[in-house]
Amino acid sequence: MSLSMYQASVPVFVRALANLRHVLQQGEAHAKAKNVSDATLLQTRLIPDMLPLVKQVQIACDMAARGCARLAGVEPKSFADNEATLAELHARIDAATAYVQGFQPAQIDGSEARSVVFPSRNSPSGEQRFEGQAYLFDYVLPNLFFHCTTAYAILREAGTELGKADFLGKF
Repeated sequence: MSLSMYQASVPVFVRALANLRHVLQQGEAHAKAKNVSDATLLQTRLIPDMLPLVKQVQIACDMAARGCARLAGVEPKSFADNEATLAELHARIDAATAYVQGFQPAQIDGSEARSVVFPSRNSPSGEQRFEGQAYLFDYVLPNLFFHCTTAYAILREAGTELGKADFLGKF
């Protein structure tokens, strides 16, 4: 039995975003209990040269949303990076999840060899180029989980009681 590109992307993205939302809710409850403002929590970072919590969540959402769109061969939906409250950040996760869930298997299956090209500041040519399967497994999934993990770590460092089960979610 083979695993389709849809099965390897959409359900994985939806689960990662749901677990990220859960972890963020736990962080929010902890912050409220300790009288920590949304603004303070959203700007919390592990170290000075890392992006803050708000950017970690935004990038995780973008990875899932853009990943689906590019695999489907459509222009990705743009999300404004303007979240200033935890409620707005929850709404960002919800919007990204709904967008990802809007993709159908027929749009993504068969994209293993589809050319995926997108702008990138990290490339000398100003763009990244992948075939679909490499884009999913070598770029999108590692980035999605890096930013979800970093958001988790920021919240743990801020004192939120979280465990591995919070990150992994329920099976």
